[in-house]
Amino acid sequence: MKEIVLIKVGEIVLKGLNRRQFEDKLIKNIKKTIRHLGKFEIKNAQSTITVIPEDDFVDLDEVCEHIRRIFGIVAYSRAAICPEKTLDSILETAPAYLEEQLREAKTFKVESKRSDKKFPFKSPEISRETGAAILRAYPHLKVDVHNPDLTVTVEVRDYYAYIRGAALKGAGGIPVGTGGNAVILISGGIDSPVAAYMMAKRGIRLTAVHFASPPYTSERAEQKVVKLLKKVALYSGDMNMYTVPFTEIQEAIREKCPEEYFTLIMRRLMMKISERIARDKGCQALITGESLGQVASQTINALGCTDEATSLPVFRPLIGMDKQEIIDISYKIDTYETSIEPYEDCCTVFTPKHPRTKPVLERVKKADELGNFEPMIETALENLKVTYINTK
Repeated sequence: MKEIVLIKVGEIVLKGLNRRQFEDKLIKNIKKTIRHLGKFEIKNAQSTITVIPEDDFVDLDEVCEHIRRIFGIVAYSRAAICPEKTLDSILETAPAYLEEQLREAKTFKVESKRSDKKFPFKSPEISRETGAAILRAYPHLKVDVHNPDLTVTVEVRDYYAYIRGAALKGAGGIPVGTGGNAVILISGGIDSPVAAYMMAKRGIRLTAVHFASPPYTSERAEQKVVKLLKKVALYSGDMNMYTVPFTEIQEAIREKCPEEYFTLIMRRLMMKISERIARDKGCQALITGESLGQVASQTINALGCTDEATSLPVFRPLIGMDKQEIIDISYKIDTYETSIEPYEDCCTVFTPKHPRTKPVLERVKKADELGNFEPMIETALENLKVTYINTK
């Protein structure tokens, strides 16, 4: 029995004249994601993308595991192609294909979708006859149209008729690559990987920037960030990570700037460096994992002082979330356990005892100017370390 994967798109259907662009990008992302699993024919028609294996050895469980993480897909399901596009073939295929699920269920219903209006039977007739065939094969079952254990779906399309069980939830969002390019300022904490995931869900292609301050931060801390980004890349696709040597700059902040402004000045310099990298790599925005009021550097006043250091838009997808909401997403994308590994990042180096929560921009800028940081920024940019992040 020939099995395929049926994919339903989400908000792409609302894109009007731009819809084709989004669909093409989604299909490209699907091809790239599953190409190492075998050869596939991928078709797009009537708001459904069909993934048809061309090799007998393809593991559809593994294919679905990859598909569930692709942004732009609202639902997906494995399905059987009926040998012929006839009612008799549908009635023979449905009980056989879903045997395991039907034996375990107590109640079921049949839904039919007849996209091919030339098919001689209408949807209610297809559902009625298919339901009767299933009851003959599995007499323990009862029909429940309101809350069934299993919904059997028959889809009659232009070329084939398909049988499938319940659809599984996809990642949602829009395809990566349709929303532009942005730099994610990535630390080893809980928040920034979640922020990266959420902006990738809105179609952003990511470039990562990480700040390292050896000997205050270790090689293990940097490897932790790589590990986190590999988990994000399962959803966002491959990316480059640029590691910025930040020790000289942080030591200069400690020596030359007022302690109460240490964190703010550090964040401003991170923004300046990240903007330079972003513009050089063709990115149009910066992304951070900040949440309003979570720490002293994330008050309204402090964020305003940070944003003034860059002319690029700064996206903060976590800004209105509380910590538990962020943690819940980190569990969902499997980054939480890695994030809590005990390796310090540079954001915790030289933390002031009494940071300003309501800083005044002009005073922060004057404190910033004490450091003469521009030559150090240039040196840091000349010594970037590049790490290619993929899911292999």
